[in-house]
Amino acid sequence: MESTFSSPAEAALQREAGVPGLLTPLPDLDRVYELERVAGFVRDLGCERVALQFPDQLLGDAAAVAARLEETTGSKMFILGDTAYSSCCVDVLGAEQAGAQALVHFGPACLSPPARPLPITFVLGHRSVALELCVKAFEAQNPDSKAPVVLLSEPACAHALEALATLLRPRYLDLLVSSPAFPLPVGSLSPEPKPLERFGRRFPLAPGRHLEEYGAFYVGGSETSPDLDLDPDLSRLLLGWAPGRPFSSCCPDTGKTQDEGARAGRLRARRQYLVERARDARVVGLLAGTLGVAQHREALAHLRSLTQAAGKRSYVLALGRPTPAKLANFPEMDVFVLLACPLGALSPQLSGSFFRPILAPCELEASCNPAWPPPGLAPYLTHYADLLPGSPFHVPLPPPESELWETPDVSLITGELRPPPAWKSSNDPGSLAVTPRPQLELAESSPAASFLSSRSWQGLEPRLGQTPVTEAVSGRRGIAIAYEDEGNG
Repeated sequence: MESTFSSPAEAALQREAGVPGLLTPLPDLDRVYELERVAGFVRDLGCERVALQFPDQLLGDAAAVAARLEETTGSKMFILGDTAYSSCCVDVLGAEQAGAQALVHFGPACLSPPARPLPITFVLGHRSVALELCVKAFEAQNPDSKAPVVLLSEPACAHALEALATLLRPRYLDLLVSSPAFPLPVGSLSPEPKPLERFGRRFPLAPGRHLEEYGAFYVGGSETSPDLDLDPDLSRLLLGWAPGRPFSSCCPDTGKTQDEGARAGRLRARRQYLVERARDARVVGLLAGTLGVAQHREALAHLRSLTQAAGKRSYVLALGRPTPAKLANFPEMDVFVLLACPLGALSPQLSGSFFRPILAPCELEASCNPAWPPPGLAPYLTHYADLLPGSPFHVPLPPPESELWETPDVSLITGELRPPPAWKSSNDPGSLAVTPRPQLELAESSPAASFLSSRSWQGLEPRLGQTPVTEAVSGRRGIAIAYEDEGNG
């Protein structure tokens, strides 16, 4: 019975936390991981201790890469496994605990600025790109040679964009090539004029031009990738791109193209549904999903002020990487908001696995700030830093006397009229002329406490002083799947 309906007890103890991918042949190690460039980065800084961060699928090559770099540079290398939140973020905290003076990040990266200054270099990878097939796919999708188009790619294909643009420029006159927005070295001056940075990329726009004027051609992805497993990097681009501009993707291996307009519409519809769920929510759980990205403290304070202004209660939860089992311990929450990097907030989640929806900070902003969005703004911002003061996209909350707080709002999910914020109905002096002030309560009830009081089971009863004292006895031994006193039947 044990082998039929469950795994053996020994399997639970011997299970590996992460299974590495295929090992890279040793002759290809220098090319795949750009070891010559990484060694030059270490020598230029004169670092004696360097941290190497690998995602789970690349951990199989970690020991060989570290040994090769130690032999080449003479510096001590420390291998960092996957972070507690997302492998695309730089694990500055882990590097500092190892006493590292620099960090090398391997694999896909969100390129979010780290919370603490540390010399960092990125190795995004080199995925092969069939240039001739991509050129034919581009020409099929863009018959107008004068239409403005931006070349985009997944991180591992960024090395091929300039070569692709060289083949296309003789015919296409208005072609823009994006590049990864790597952080500038410490002490270096930013170029003038400074290129536009958005979606983790730099766009060298000409003076007077705007990114909303361009269509997009994305090189990356796979033909077998369904909508549920859509890459978060592509999701970020589809959500934030101007809805009226064409967007197509091309598989770098086969050159097969796909118009992403329908998929972008489904993503925006899903996000609009989450905004409606957030507007109906009374209790919001703020998940601290990152500690290594810059301005995460300011963003957390901003989200708390948003919920307070909208008359909602918020609770900050530091749980590491969210899982359905963890979040199920907080049934009083109506929605959760994940404070993470753009890729972490948009990572694909199995539908129905979480009992409450998980939102991105932009969706909470749209649900709690009645002045959002301002005219002409892109439909979706992917990084929480764009919501903070100092950003060109920041929209301050309206003053309490603003009429925006009194605009009637009907829920598109329940069909009921949403009441105004509690602070608005109690502090508005104009309402006293129509209705008398209600009797004030001495203590304000917490939504979480009200939820707990309505549950049939509220936990174990303390029964202090009522339970007789007995001697300690031996309990059960083993693991939950198979205790020693249980039979094998």
